Amino acid sequence: MAHWRSAGRRGRFVTGVPMFSGFMVNTWIVTSMVAVVAAVVGFFVVARGTAFAAHALPFSAFPGAAMAHVLGIDDFLGLGVFAALGVLTIAGLGRHARRDVATALCVMLLLGTGALFLSMTTEYSQEVYALLFGQVLGVPSAALLPVSALGAAAIAITLMLSRPLLLGVASTELVKASGVSPQLMELAFLAVLALATVATLPVVGALLVFSLMVGPASAARALASSPVFAVLLSVLFAVVTAWSSIILSYYSDWPMGFFVGAFAALWYMASRLILDRGVRL
Repeated sequence: MAHWRSAGRRGRFVTGVPMFSGFMVNTWIVTSMVAVVAAVVGFFVVARGTAFAAHALPFSAFPGAAMAHVLGIDDFLGLGVFAALGVLTIAGLGRHARRDVATALCVMLLLGTGALFLSMTTEYSQEVYALLFGQVLGVPSAALLPVSALGAAAIAITLMLSRPLLLGVASTELVKASGVSPQLMELAFLAVLALATVATLPVVGALLVFSLMVGPASAARALASSPVFAVLLSVLFAVVTAWSSIILSYYSDWPMGFFVGAFAALWYMASRLILDRGVRL
């Protein structure tokens, strides 16, 4: 998996290759998996108001990928180590300061570390582009197993924790009444976010994990009348975003990240317009 960023022209799709050729099949598969993971976890991110943490953890994992490239080891190993460090840093600092302050401090510390690692490579420009905006072109088959395994783990743990997570949206007292520690639940959810980040960051990049995780989920939560329907709607929006972005990138040769970010914003704006008309699904 380590160097699938090297394929393509800085992550852009090259026209002239059949859209469903062997060269592109892995792109469709891995992007679809990433969309589902981001959508499921993203609903709980939006519901719990932890969008800043969802924005921060990809940047926490970012130096891990940079370190892996410098040391010549598997990207997933570096991502996992630094995602775990991000979780522990946010959780630890959050006990002594406001959560948003702790999250911001974690981002600044680990972004600086990432910049240090990237300065040690001769492929600085291309690596920054790939790590921040992702690279789905030329994904090897060997990368499918770790992405699917990490994504499945993130979804499974999220669904197991869904009841206390939703109770926590209403009140931390309800979480305590159910016999669960709010601090432990916060740490567990940060760990789930880290898993989702490790699975998705190499594909959509540190900047766009947040877009794919929050945009479709925000629109779905606004429109849906129940949590289950909201999760399903979030998955639908995210998959449509991913597939549409592949197609538009294929024909325009523009970066896929541009379309992911644009669709994420459009979903939310469309949901607000629909709500203003008094319509809810």
